[in-house]
Amino acid sequence: MRVAVVDYGSGNLASAQRALALAAARCGIGAEVAITADPDSVAAADRIVLPGQGAFADCAQGLAAIPGLRAAIETATEAGTPFLGICVGMQLMAERGREHTVTEGFGWVQGEITAMAPPPELRLPQMGWNELVFRADAHPLLDGLLPGDHAYFVHSYALEGGAPAEIVATTDYGGPVVAMVAAGNRAGTQFHVEKSQEVGLRILANFLRWSPAP
Repeated sequence: MRVAVVDYGSGNLASAQRALALAAARCGIGAEVAITADPDSVAAADRIVLPGQGAFADCAQGLAAIPGLRAAIETATEAGTPFLGICVGMQLMAERGREHTVTEGFGWVQGEITAMAPPPELRLPQMGWNELVFRADAHPLLDGLLPGDHAYFVHSYALEGGAPAEIVATTDYGGPVVAMVAAGNRAGTQFHVEKSQEVGLRILANFLRWSPAP
């Protein structure tokens, strides 16, 4: 299995690569996990992972700055290649982001990325461990996890106006916050799976085994 961790100048790439390699080894999958900015390599991959850190607009611009890279992701995922976005990588799946300016996303899930507005006693960014709220049968990527398991978050913006059918899990930070989305063969986590220890490794192993319906 070829797993492409997309390098567009933003994201915790080495940590994501190590976590994916460890998850593959634990579940007995022979996987070549490569950090790459080459559109041809992304197009040929069996799995695509898009990490992201920083501002939505900066990440979108970084992706657009590499000729053919965004198109390769879109074409491959339209053909059914499983995709996982992490943090801002998940946010880019939305219709648009409103961080500093209005920036178009992939438009794969409904909604837009807006500033969080927790009560005054909760600071931004939301940083640290928080529990995941989901139905036991919510999605194959959550197999083996239990509602209330914790994941690691670092963010000040979140998905608003999402479609209920595309929201897989939420967390609570002064109110519900979207933690995970999925639409067809494309999924994303607002939390950092590569920093979420056993919970993150379980999700990554599930992603590597995932065979979404076309």
